[in-house]
Amino acid sequence: MNCWEILGIEPTSDRQRIQQAYEQQLKFASGEEADRLDQAFREATGEAPVSEQKEDAEEAEASPANQESATRDTVAGRPLDSQEGQIVREVIIQIKALLNDSRRSKDVGIWKAILCEPPADKPALRREIAGQLEPQLRPMAENGSLAAPVTRFLGEWFDWYSLQDAPEEPVDERNYPEPGMAGDEPEQPPQMVNFWPAVIGWIVGLIILASIFGGMGGG
Repeated sequence: MNCWEILGIEPTSDRQRIQQAYEQQLKFASGEEADRLDQAFREATGEAPVSEQKEDAEEAEASPANQESATRDTVAGRPLDSQEGQIVREVIIQIKALLNDSRRSKDVGIWKAILCEPPADKPALRREIAGQLEPQLRPMAENGSLAAPVTRFLGEWFDWYSLQDAPEEPVDERNYPEPGMAGDEPEQPPQMVNFWPAVIGWIVGLIILASIFGGMGGG
């Protein structure tokens, strides 16, 4: 018997009609007859009966992998709504723009202003932001591309424990002389020019000249 004879209908491409025939025959079938009906349904439609599809779905939901995934979803909390998702996207955009500014990216205050600004500081949003930024930020922090204060803040804010003990930035301990200490050139006060000897000499010269011309006039 072919699949159509088992289902009790004429050959057709109408899936709904095939489904109805399958269900009608299944009411009175058991054991091997039910197996033959399932096989006939597959041959007629190219897929498993609806009842088997439901069973496969239930088995998949009960699998350890899906149970673990469900556990993660429960731990992570409810899914973000559209507004929260938009907030996360805006924060990600701001952080990526900050990374392109080498001067501002060293300022931990700017990082705090972006990440700690409500409502981005909510636990659910913080987890989502951390998950999206971690592949980029964590390697940068670990290889020293980020300033130490920024690295420590990220470690504390996102619970990245390996970053919380980032070393302090080295301090330049070379001794530089204080202004006014030995070795510095002292500022020289402006030199006052003494004009009095020149003035006196000029007056004496005038007196001598007057005497000479006066004697000549008298002679």
